[in-house]
Amino acid sequence: MRVFGFIIFFIYAYFEVSFFITVADSIGVFLALIGIIATSIIGLSLIKKQGLRNLSIMQQKIANQQSPKDEIIKSVSLLFAGFLLLIPGFLTDILGAIMLIPRVQEYIVRFIIGKLPSKFYSNSNTQMNDVIEGEFERKSDE
Repeated sequence: MRVFGFIIFFIYAYFEVSFFITVADSIGVFLALIGIIATSIIGLSLIKKQGLRNLSIMQQKIANQQSPKDEIIKSVSLLFAGFLLLIPGFLTDILGAIMLIPRVQEYIVRFIIGKLPSKFYSNSNTQMNDVIEGEFERKSDE
């Protein structure tokens, strides 16, 4: 399994370096480096802005006793997009920027919720105050 991880990493690194060389060849190395740094800075500011907005929406839903499951999953996708934007390289920046698009986030939310068991995202308003009465007896291991 480790070998598979190394192979995937080297394939990723090969494509990333090849893409960087192609971009640097067409616009120049200096502009390519500035582009990578700029996308990281812009991406971090967007992640912070959308993350804070998402947090306020979650707080409002919790205050209204609604399920904040969609916002939690969107927050995870924002975190993943931020991680992709932090990794230097144009391919990861493109993937991170795609992850910032709200329609893509909605698709990811629907996909993840579809994969979760129903008990994780149940939106029923049943109360957890049910009391089951009974007796118990402790038994020793002897």
